[in-house]
This record gives sequence, C-alpha cells and structure tokens, in this order.
Amino acid sequence: MFKFFKKNNNKNNELLLKTASLLIHAAKIDENYTDIEKSIIEETLLSLNSANSNIKKIMIDAENIEKNSNQILDFTKEIKNADKSFKIKIIETLWTIIYSNKEVDMYESNLMRRLSGLLYIDNKLAGEIKERIKKNQLK
Repeated sequence: MFKFFKKNNNKNNELLLKTASLLIHAAKIDENYTDIEKSIIEETLLSLNSANSNIKKIMIDAENIEKNSNQILDFTKEIKNADKSFKIKIIETLWTIIYSNKEVDMYESNLMRRLSGLLYIDNKLAGEIKERIKKNQLK
C-alpha cells in the first residue's frame, strides 16, 4: 500500500483534501456520482494515509470544496508538487473511477488529458496507465 503521509500535519491534510476533491470532481463529471466511485475514492484516501481515520469527514469536506470550486487548478496546484509515485497513484485512481461504469465519455477523456499535463505526467506514461486500468476494469 502507498503510505504517502507519514505525519498528520496541515500541509498533508490540505494535500489529502485537494486530492479527494479532484477525485470527486472526476467522479461527478459524467453527472453520475455512484457509490462505487465513492468507495474507490475512500479506499484510495485510506491507502494514501492510513493514519487518518476520519475519511468520512474528509469526503464531506472535499465534496463541499468540489461543489463550490469552478476550476480544477484549485485541486491540482497542491498535487503537482507531490512526488511522481503519488501522482501516478492519482492518475491510476482517476482512470479506475472513470472506467468503473465501463465507458468513457468525451468530458472524462478531456479531463484526463488536461490533468496529465497539469500534474506533469508525460503522454506515454499516461497512455500506459489508461490502457492498464482499462484492461483491468473491462475484464
């Protein structure tokens, strides 16, 4: 499991909250925010920070932040400074959320192209992640 947050401090909490907000945004972009997507997000948050047992509160706060935000830059500015393995985990989770309903619409594809650039993930790696997740999710 990924344990990116060793200490429970304000900077790590902010990163976790922004990450949750971004994942929720991706889940809602097709206007169908499902319990499966919510579960994927919660599992990811737990894998990122096992020390934080208050995932439900983070989810509620992140849903409010996402609802009141009008741009993804609010979410990505914290994440883009994280290490590469963290960003890869986020891209993997985003594709897992998107493929959880077995299809990708044009808004989801556009979001992922934008996010790969904003998070400094090169196109080749982003494509490999997408294909791997697609293969696993569409079995």
